[in-house]
Amino acid sequence: MYARSSTFHGNPGNIDAGITFVKDEVGPMLDSIEGCRGLSMLVDRETGHCIATSSWEDEAAMRASDEQLRPVRDRGKDILGGSMQIDEWEIVVMHRSHHGECARVSWLQGDLDAMAETFRVGILPELEQTAGFCSASLLMSRSSGLGCATTAWESRAAMEASRSAADNMRSRAASDAGGEILDVHEFELAYAHLHVPEMA
Repeated sequence: MYARSSTFHGNPGNIDAGITFVKDEVGPMLDSIEGCRGLSMLVDRETGHCIATSSWEDEAAMRASDEQLRPVRDRGKDILGGSMQIDEWEIVVMHRSHHGECARVSWLQGDLDAMAETFRVGILPELEQTAGFCSASLLMSRSSGLGCATTAWESRAAMEASRSAADNMRSRAASDAGGEILDVHEFELAYAHLHVPEMA
C-alpha cells in the first residue's frame, strides 16, 4: 500500500473552504479512481497547516493517478492559499479500531527497518493501552530516509493527556532507529474516508 500527501501551509481563514472542497469534490473524485483506497485531511485552524493524504493499493496506481489529480491539488492550493508540498510514501503499518477527532503526526529520520520494528513490537501495544487511542500508521519514504507516524485520538483532551507517553515512545523509536525527531504537530481530523487494510 502507498500514500501521497499534499501539505499546505495555507491561510487559517480558508480552512473551512478547503474542507468543503475535499468533502464535496476531492473525496468523491478519488472514489472513482481505480486503486484508490481513500483520503484523509488533517487541519490546524490556528496556523493554516493542512495535510491531505490519499491511499493507494500499489505504487503503480498512485503513479497513474498523478496527472489526473494535479489540477485538483492546484485548486486546493488556490483555495487554501500559501505553499504546497507533495510527498509519496509506502504504508508500512496501519492499525485502526475507529476514527478519531484529532491526530498527532511525528516525522522521524533514521534506519527505517529498525523504526518499523520498534513501532510494531514496542509502540503499538503501548498505544492500544492508552486512553482515547483510535489508530496508528507509519509511512516511509526510503528515498529520503523519512518516517511519518500518525496517531488518532477520540478527543483533543485524550490527545493532550497522551503527550508525555507519546514523547517517550517517539524518543525510543528515534533512538532505536539511530536517528532523530524532525517535527511533531497536532491536528484536527477534518475528513477520514479510508479503506486501508490492517497492516500491523
